[in-house]
Amino acid sequence: MADTGEDDGTRTGNRVDIDGDATGPVIAGNYNVVVDAQHGSTVTVLLDGRRPRPRRRDRIRLLPRRQGTPLGRDADLAAIAAALHAGESVQLWGPPGVGKSALLRYAARTLDAGGDGVVFLDAARREPEDLAQDLFEACHSTGGYAPSRGELPQLMEGVEATVYVDNADYTAEQLRTVMDAAPDALFVFAGREEVLQGTDGRAHRVEGVTRDAAAELLTRELGGPGDPDLVTALWEAAAGTPLLLLRAAAVARLDPAAGLPRPGAVRELLHPLFDRLDEPSLRALHLLGTFRDAELDPEHIGALSGTPDAAALCAGLAGLGLAEETELGYRVADGVVAALRERQGLRPYALERLCGYFADWAARPETPAAQVAGHARALEVLAELAEQSGRADLAVRVVRAASPALARSLRFGVWGRLLDQGLPAAQRAGDRQAEAYFTHERGVRAVLTGNRVLAAVLLAEAGILWRQLGDTQGADAAANAQQYVPQEPGAGAGSPDGPGEVNAPEGGGSDVGSSSTDPTPLQDPTAGTVPGTPAPEPALTPETGASMPTDPGPTAPDMPTVPSDPGVPVASDPVSASGAATSGGGMPVDPGPPLGSASLPPGAADLGGAVVTGGAPVAGVSAAVATALKVAAVIAALTIAVVAVQQSQDGSESRSATPVSGSTTMDAGFGDPTPEPEPEPEPEPTGLAGVWWSSEGGGIEFVEAGAGRYTARARDVCGDTITAEFSGGGDTYSATAPAYDMSSGSCGEVLGQVRTTITIGEDGGTASVTREMASTVREGVTCYTCTPFTLTRAS
Repeated sequence: MADTGEDDGTRTGNRVDIDGDATGPVIAGNYNVVVDAQHGSTVTVLLDGRRPRPRRRDRIRLLPRRQGTPLGRDADLAAIAAALHAGESVQLWGPPGVGKSALLRYAARTLDAGGDGVVFLDAARREPEDLAQDLFEACHSTGGYAPSRGELPQLMEGVEATVYVDNADYTAEQLRTVMDAAPDALFVFAGREEVLQGTDGRAHRVEGVTRDAAAELLTRELGGPGDPDLVTALWEAAAGTPLLLLRAAAVARLDPAAGLPRPGAVRELLHPLFDRLDEPSLRALHLLGTFRDAELDPEHIGALSGTPDAAALCAGLAGLGLAEETELGYRVADGVVAALRERQGLRPYALERLCGYFADWAARPETPAAQVAGHARALEVLAELAEQSGRADLAVRVVRAASPALARSLRFGVWGRLLDQGLPAAQRAGDRQAEAYFTHERGVRAVLTGNRVLAAVLLAEAGILWRQLGDTQGADAAANAQQYVPQEPGAGAGSPDGPGEVNAPEGGGSDVGSSSTDPTPLQDPTAGTVPGTPAPEPALTPETGASMPTDPGPTAPDMPTVPSDPGVPVASDPVSASGAATSGGGMPVDPGPPLGSASLPPGAADLGGAVVTGGAPVAGVSAAVATALKVAAVIAALTIAVVAVQQSQDGSESRSATPVSGSTTMDAGFGDPTPEPEPEPEPEPTGLAGVWWSSEGGGIEFVEAGAGRYTARARDVCGDTITAEFSGGGDTYSATAPAYDMSSGSCGEVLGQVRTTITIGEDGGTASVTREMASTVREGVTCYTCTPFTLTRAS
């Protein structure tokens, strides 16, 4: 149940827990979900009368941790109180360190609550939908239930609470999403930019504190008054920013002989503070810096940094302006990560140890699902570091361990983010079992969030992948879930309490090319297919409000034929030649033992958009799946170009990926690299021209066209021969091409433009490829296969 946040300010664990057995079934909208960590989750529709009836809590009181009283904020508090008294929501905005969070927390504890109580939430790195679920659970005893988007405002109707939301760095539309979840509540947001305007509420800028408040702050921190002239000069140099003044006082407190710093140095106090820290404090701070903007429970900080009393130590770091206290634990303060990267001599944390620790913790049956969800950002950072260091296997391990708990937590936003990291990592690691699992869980999530098109495609593909692996239990679970792909609005929808309820899809809007035909359950996607062949994966799918019809319509255009060649390996994601895979500004990570390359099953070439095998195109793929595909021509150009290269290279002696030179071993943190032995010298790079092997399978041939231009010739999904032209200079080249509506099974209208960017690494032998929507003709068009991959130059 929700933590009541009593007036002593203590909190236990994560702030809002799921009621009931965290390992049992959970309910989302009209679906009952049994989470399975091995074979993929199962989905069933609730029977009449089995739908949960959430009970509103008698007393809504979810307060923030008690912290010090902010100084000089009487006028700001009065402005917040006036807005709430007038029935308006309000947004506090201002730069980092100005004191928004301290003001918001104090207001939540001291201002009059709404008629039904007060709720304090932290929105840092959380989707608005997850925050809305936090709010729902704070106000109701839920029994492990997430209402659909349409049902949530009905359940929250009449809840007249005051909701304080820190770190709400959202767009105006996202703020409205949160406010619409509780239509009768008033909200006080805190964020960096002013976005709340007009009828949504009023915005209030938080400025630096006055000179008198600055003098009082320094007196409180130093235990006595300072020199008035120096205090005034420091206040002016810091523009009244409380965080900078706190650090100035901390320098003087740690080194009384030195006294307050010079006013000109007030913005450069991090390194002097680092110099005055003892080894345990610096080690703990380094750990927080490794996790960037993620928050960590003191339990994990102590276990990983070897600090006996991590909570007291981190509280001390917060008092120095180096860390900030959160509802879960602590995160590093603004500006600290960049300064730590500049510091020499820090002993780095081993990436493999960090990943192993959190994977083991997240997978334990006794670990509460809400605790895993609370650490989702930390898990996300670990997966990013693993990917960037060439250790896709570690990323798979972390995401695979956390996924079941994230599903049970009913925080579908962060669950989706982690799954989107896990799937490409599994493909790069050659982990087919994990690939099937992540594809399956993404399909289940799409069912639960009402995204009919994506659910149909992913579950069909998951079923085929499971069958390739011989996992009949997983294949049956995927086929069963396909029966419950959300119905199209207006087609047989039942009452809100019955099994015919339709969950609102993600993104809103309507599907391009949708109709009001009465939907029917999808058939077994493997019926009539070539045995052992994966289903096509969509490159573009609009995320919409209306669903795709299940009428199969025309079949997808024929794909080119690929000769069977079991000898073409899939290149693993290599470490860049610099050896220091970095994240968010250059943090090196230790890839640990190298990951060997993995091959596709004999005769198969995974082309991303479609798979052909045994010298013939895949036949008989479910027509419903083919109808659901949205394919961007430029993505088809890159992937189908693999076909042309394989045909022209058929019978060549060597197709293995070229090894990467100059790799180094790094630790997660800020230490120096330890070089590994150099492999054999590589041939001199020749720009983008030549044949490159893709980590997604097969090869791509680029032909130099002069003046920084390269072409890749292929047949696109519409059946036309096209030439994708990449232009640029140095090490970066990009191409833009139309994205077509394939909802009818053949090329329809243009939905937008997709940009593919290729960045060649420093060694010239590897390149990273990213894909993104450059423009769309309407809202709701999303590229679901725009995941990054790598290229390795063929020898």
